[in-house]
Amino acid sequence: MKTHRFVISGGGTGGHIYPAIAIADELKKRFPNAEFLFIGAKDRMEMQRVPEAGYKIKGLWISGLQRKLTLKNLTFPFKLIFSVFKSYLILQRFKPTIAIGTGGFASGPLLLTASKLRIPYVLQEQNAFPGITNKWLASKAKMVFVAYTDMQRFFGNTPVKLTGNPVRSTLIDNAIAKKEACHFFDLNPNNPIVVMLGGSLGSQRMNEWLAEYKTEFQTRNIQLIWQCGSRYINLYKAQTNDVIKVFDFITKMNLLFACADGFISRAGAGTISELSLIGKPILFIPSPNVAEDHQTKNAEAVVNHNAALMLKESEFKNDSLVKIELLIQHVKNVNSPIAINLKNIAKPEATQNIVNHISDLI
Repeated sequence: MKTHRFVISGGGTGGHIYPAIAIADELKKRFPNAEFLFIGAKDRMEMQRVPEAGYKIKGLWISGLQRKLTLKNLTFPFKLIFSVFKSYLILQRFKPTIAIGTGGFASGPLLLTASKLRIPYVLQEQNAFPGITNKWLASKAKMVFVAYTDMQRFFGNTPVKLTGNPVRSTLIDNAIAKKEACHFFDLNPNNPIVVMLGGSLGSQRMNEWLAEYKTEFQTRNIQLIWQCGSRYINLYKAQTNDVIKVFDFITKMNLLFACADGFISRAGAGTISELSLIGKPILFIPSPNVAEDHQTKNAEAVVNHNAALMLKESEFKNDSLVKIELLIQHVKNVNSPIAINLKNIAKPEATQNIVNHISDLI
């Protein structure tokens, strides 16, 4: 029986890394003897998260172009050339059956090189509005897996499959009682808990916003789990008390989801897919600082199904109190319509469907 080799590139943020790991985990179930190699960008979080998940990873000297004119942009052509050359050496030695790209800086040079070596590759696009790299790479891809409808228009004649975004199997497989989960976070299971997720790197604006409005939750007996990010933990760790728990990064996501009654969150595609499976009320605060403003487009796609609330950073001053009150009403309503609608748009079989298509291709 042929031993398959899978090379997977996805990184920069958790939204690219965790779908890549989820796909690898499912492929490992289907092909127990397969070999796996991840390709990431040096000094990015995938260099830590991927080995933690049990996979080998090699780093490329690559970064993205800055949207403003900076000196860093001057090094980009050299980084790209160097990364293409290193990708060539890696692919020649590893000889993958297929390459899989889930986004991030390293996907570009790796998949560009794969196409030159006639190694088939597929793309997984998490967002409602794809990034430049995936649109550029799509023309040579065998298939593009997407999470939103009406995506064919971005990818020309390349086959597009609506699968949903892959999520970590531990979020689905590990059913944990709320009481046990609340004990882990030292919170009262009898009072509602709202979790703020500022993204894997943290968000200055969201942290400042919650610091200003946290009493609106406390006066309504709402407890808070506050994921502030490693860059901001020293600023906000003193906010921890009996009803507010502050963390830089939360690894026990299954426990977090089990104890939560609602969320305040950035609108990264991977986060939306995971929260859809949980099916609890969400107030999205999309980051305005990402390419093509794709987080706003992601959030709008959910809000248009009456499956979540949204508050833009530009609306903080005028609309925060109204949106907080609406979120609390939904959190306290066990039959919250937005939570029900959110659960209905979830795609729990996304990872399996993606791997089904990959299996057919190889």
